[in-house]
Amino acid sequence: MKFVSRILTTFGRIVAPILSPSFESVKISPGTLLRFSLPMDVIETMPVPSPDVFEKLATFYMGRLYDLKKGELKDDLLLYDAKDLCTHAMCVGMTGSGKTGLCLSLLEEAAIDGIPAICIDPKGDLGNLLLTFPELRSSDFLPWIDKGEATRKGVTSEQLACDKAKLWKKGIESWGQSPSRIAKFRDSVDIAIYTPGSNAGIPMTVLKSFDAPPPSLLEDSDAMRERVTGSASGLLTLLGINADPLLSREHILISSILDHCWRDGKNVNIGDLIGLIQSPPIERVGILDLDSFMPPSDRAKLAMQLNNLLASPAFSTWLEGEPLSIQKLLFTAEGKPRLSILSIAHLSDRERMFFVTILLNELLAWMRTQRGTSSLRAMLYMDEVAGYFPPVSNPPSKPPMLTLLKQARAFGLGITLATQNPVDLDYKGLSNIGTWFLGRLQTERDKARVLEGLEGAAAQTGSKFDRSAMEQTLAALGNRVFLMNNVHDDGPSVFQTRWALSYLAGPMAREQIKSLMADRKARLEKRHEDSKTESVAGEVTAPSRPVIPSGIGEQFLTPTLAANDGSRLIYRPAVYAEGTLHYVRSSADLDKWSDAKLFVPCGGGVPDDLWTASESLAADAVGSDVCDEDFTFSELPTPLRNASKFKSFEKQFKDYLYRHYAITLYKSRVLGSYAPGGCSEGEARIYFEQDAREQLDRETEKLRDKYASKMKALDKKIQSAKDRVAVEQDQYEQARLSTVVSFGASILGAFLGNKVASRTNVSKVSTAARGAGRAAQQRADVSRAEETLRQLALEMTELDQELQVEIAVLGEKYDVKNWEFDTTVIAPRKSDLKVVDPIILWTPWQVDSSGIATRLF
Repeated sequence: MKFVSRILTTFGRIVAPILSPSFESVKISPGTLLRFSLPMDVIETMPVPSPDVFEKLATFYMGRLYDLKKGELKDDLLLYDAKDLCTHAMCVGMTGSGKTGLCLSLLEEAAIDGIPAICIDPKGDLGNLLLTFPELRSSDFLPWIDKGEATRKGVTSEQLACDKAKLWKKGIESWGQSPSRIAKFRDSVDIAIYTPGSNAGIPMTVLKSFDAPPPSLLEDSDAMRERVTGSASGLLTLLGINADPLLSREHILISSILDHCWRDGKNVNIGDLIGLIQSPPIERVGILDLDSFMPPSDRAKLAMQLNNLLASPAFSTWLEGEPLSIQKLLFTAEGKPRLSILSIAHLSDRERMFFVTILLNELLAWMRTQRGTSSLRAMLYMDEVAGYFPPVSNPPSKPPMLTLLKQARAFGLGITLATQNPVDLDYKGLSNIGTWFLGRLQTERDKARVLEGLEGAAAQTGSKFDRSAMEQTLAALGNRVFLMNNVHDDGPSVFQTRWALSYLAGPMAREQIKSLMADRKARLEKRHEDSKTESVAGEVTAPSRPVIPSGIGEQFLTPTLAANDGSRLIYRPAVYAEGTLHYVRSSADLDKWSDAKLFVPCGGGVPDDLWTASESLAADAVGSDVCDEDFTFSELPTPLRNASKFKSFEKQFKDYLYRHYAITLYKSRVLGSYAPGGCSEGEARIYFEQDAREQLDRETEKLRDKYASKMKALDKKIQSAKDRVAVEQDQYEQARLSTVVSFGASILGAFLGNKVASRTNVSKVSTAARGAGRAAQQRADVSRAEETLRQLALEMTELDQELQVEIAVLGEKYDVKNWEFDTTVIAPRKSDLKVVDPIILWTPWQVDSSGIATRLF
């Protein structure tokens, strides 16, 4: 038997090279059949993707496709078209699923692409977007290290920071990213954390949001009704009144007051509203007179509740800070996109609901002033949305959110929502969402709600939906592995999220936010103080109210800021005038009228060149014919006591407007069009950026259509080649096995049989040898088929590379940041320039004990 084994082993060594280069050995063990070592697949290390593949305009690099069955990454990247976000997105996943990393990556990609975003952060995770360290030094990570984690691991904070820095460097590089991409993210967008109702971050006041909406919204009855209802609901929620818009007297009264004032073009602040509730500007509500609908005593009670809110020290922070302006949250004055994080983790549930409601209504009003587009213009992201968009109840945040999901896509505003608990969301509203990022889910109810939303979205687009297959996929998802169901794609994709550029330190505490925003707040406060204070030591005050020259108008500017205790209140004189200007340029389709409202402070005397020292008066500034008795007056400078001087002031004003109020037209050479007249270079860049995105999307689609037919034809050849390889491989395997068995049986017969049988077996060995030759031929056929397949795959790769190069060229062409504009200066038409007679405007100031004056307007 040992002799036979030696013979067969020798046989195997002879035959193996003939049959296959990867055939290793033939072994025989007692009691077993012949066993062959089959060809082994070569497992290569996953290649690192090149930035050239994913660093393209209007393309978001989200991760890599993932094989759930094998539990491994594929070569293919998951690249998400920015314009697909116009149909909104939902990210769902339980704690630990990687949802935060996915959503932050989405925001990072948008920022790199120049798309601004407003982010509502109820939990505190989004502040991590500021933890970007291009140099990846351990000292950068150290302030954000969890000391508890270091203790648990038995290392110092410094050592843990060093480990985190190494981990982040290795992580981003393994996904084809680099420290330079972190720097690109930081440079592409202006990031800030706003904290309404708190001074931890940049404080923000929303009380200006009760100002009259723009004319375009006033003319839209549905939009106006939503704005009024939302504002009233939000305010009553803050008061702790659960008000039904159809049944609550408080809600109906406040809605009626707001509607009446806004239609008259009047702004309403909280102080005004207290007086308007007590003495409404309306006489009837429905068919009832006002007192029958709500008696004065009940109105006084409501006004007292509002007054108590306004007087509360806890509410004082709501009166401070930057006014809520959607445009300013999205772009800087220079046109740079912003990523504005609105942190509301510190607020109570009632305050959160109030703020979110006001914000969503402001966003709706802004949206309706924009041009329609099919390309992504801006994003609204909200984390932990459960509670603001529930399935059954109707909190004040729900109507504007539903309206945004239904209408925002037409204006290029992409809504992205995230939650751990999909069961707490309105699935009918979710049917308006086109992209779902689905991670591990906690309960069967969560899975059922997600499947309902997906089914509804599929029905909206008329696409097929395989519920059972989707359910099986959801059950198999793991950490950082998500299923993306995009109605714009042929089918769902499973992928693993890329490494985030930002360091994920977890939810941020108040002190951490304060630390991050300290420098920025200091710059803002200094700029604000410098603009409104000046030394007035030695200023002469009048013993009584100065007498104004006959025929000259006089008004008193209403203070918009509260004075400090102990400060002296004083009116200081200014010259005020208004003008109307008309700009015309037919080649730029320009026919624009605008108003100029300027005042010249004259507390220190009248400037020689009067209007060069002028300032614009705020749009919401209000003048009164009656002065405040608590104010004293500065002396009136001598030139302002002479009525004839005002004639020269009027002439100078008209000349100043003509010389200094020209507008610059900006023309794009690439698009061949002008930005709207009167906008700054930054605003022109914002305007052209949207047109550029639309043009880029159109030309990219044309390119893809152009290459699609070539790729489809090539794909058919590849499929045929794959089939041919499979057939040849099958034939080769059969020939190889038959030859080896034939060789083995013949040799065994030759050694164990009689002489006659041996001669027969020798003949069989000869036949088996010829079979080995045929098997070798079959192997050659396999090699040729595989080579054909490789060549076709190479052609497909080259074709794809050609497409990517052309797309990259388009991206460069339509990158607005690199554009230079042609400019044309247009002066106002002199014949249409009209001005009103200048008047004296008394401006309110406070003066402290050190002689420093501060504006109260």
